Amino acid sequence: MTDTLIPEGGSGDVPPTTRADWQSDQEVRWCPGCGDYSILTALQLLMPDLGVRREKTVFVSGIGCAARFPYYMDTYGMHSIHGRAPAIATGLALARPDLDVWVVGGDGDMLSIGGNHLIHALRRNIDINILLFNNQIYG
Repeated sequence: MTDTLIPEGGSGDVPPTTRADWQSDQEVRWCPGCGDYSILTALQLLMPDLGVRREKTVFVSGIGCAARFPYYMDTYGMHSIHGRAPAIATGLALARPDLDVWVVGGDGDMLSIGGNHLIHALRRNIDINILLFNNQIYG
């Protein structure tokens, strides 16, 4: 018997999914050896255990390599402008509290230009999930 994580307020009536259900049909295009592959694989393996629906999941990204992430998940997704993904995700989460909102960005996107938006999203304690890809080569 395995335990399934059910989000707060969730009913647990979500049909089971597998990693393949979360994979899009897009060719993954990152540099060979990039750590983003590992993050993508880990999240695709995790999502079935979270008990959320693909059609109720949204990935919002900024720019840079990490911003390609929404293409590779079989969910809703969108790009925003440099550093503004946390702000857009905040608005989306407030307007549509029924959605499972994820923010994806790199260190340059979220810690430099978007640092203020990230800090305010954290301060507001909005129900969003943040994936920060820190490859330490913001240039």
